[in-house]
Amino acid sequence: MVKVTIMGSTGVIGKNVAFTLARADTVDEIVLFARPQSVEKARGETFDMYDALAAEDIDCTLTPTSDYSDIEGSAIVLISAGIHREEGMNRRDLAIPNSEIVYEYAKNVAIHSPESIILVATNPVDVMTTVALKASGFSKTKVIGIGNHLDSLRLKAYFSRQININSSEVHTRVIGEHGDNMVPLLSSTTIGGIPLKYFTKSVDMEVPRLIKRLRKAGNTIISKKGATEYGPSFAISNLISTIITDSHKILTVSCYLEGEVGDVHDVSLGVPVVLSKKGVAMIVPIHMNDYELNKFANAANIVKESTDEVLEHLNL
Repeated sequence: MVKVTIMGSTGVIGKNVAFTLARADTVDEIVLFARPQSVEKARGETFDMYDALAAEDIDCTLTPTSDYSDIEGSAIVLISAGIHREEGMNRRDLAIPNSEIVYEYAKNVAIHSPESIILVATNPVDVMTTVALKASGFSKTKVIGIGNHLDSLRLKAYFSRQININSSEVHTRVIGEHGDNMVPLLSSTTIGGIPLKYFTKSVDMEVPRLIKRLRKAGNTIISKKGATEYGPSFAISNLISTIITDSHKILTVSCYLEGEVGDVHDVSLGVPVVLSKKGVAMIVPIHMNDYELNKFANAANIVKESTDEVLEHLNL
């Protein structure tokens, strides 16, 4: 039986991940973990979800709870709890308050579900990935942040729509910080197997405009509807499904680096990895040009500075 726990299950992301994951019909039980004062709301969410799942003959068990004993035996625990980002806020503005929440949850995951994989979605996700790693004491292969998976999907979609081509023909990736200091790997982007630098010679791609749009994507959505919802939820559900089905896909997530990419050490950043049911099976070596390498190093320095401040605050 495959069991997944979602901490922060009454939030916009948490409840949407629960429903998206249930609809995928690859999980037997989803635990909707919430604070004691929010359990009844979580229970209401399960009633609503059950009604929808009945229309598709899906029998996933949904368990609303605030009892840590209910997370025992989880294959994956998603931590999505925290203060959400509002318009104009940088993800790093949330670092201190959200670190306290992630620390508490990760520490209890280690106690009650020590065999699980922790997937972190709380912002700033790169910093929170390190917090969860330190708090849990888990191997770094078992603590993963959602990283640049959504950023990579967004860039793929932008290229696809820009030139009216099926998105399956676009192979691109974004690494680094999930935030302003993300690094699109344009040097290794291909469209239909053709390197981007050759493709743009015959097609007006407006690449700088697309990258500018990518960096502002989250704030643009928040300014118009108050929160990002469907994109993150589907991206997270995709990561969870990839892990539990042991698919060995290469996806861009945040993990703790010790020199594997760009000679960066002691910080969590988005990099391409092979995901399996054991977590990170391999960090994929990548080639970057000098510009990308410098941008990646800059992202590492900025995220590490923020991470060090948070770890000092938590006495870790």
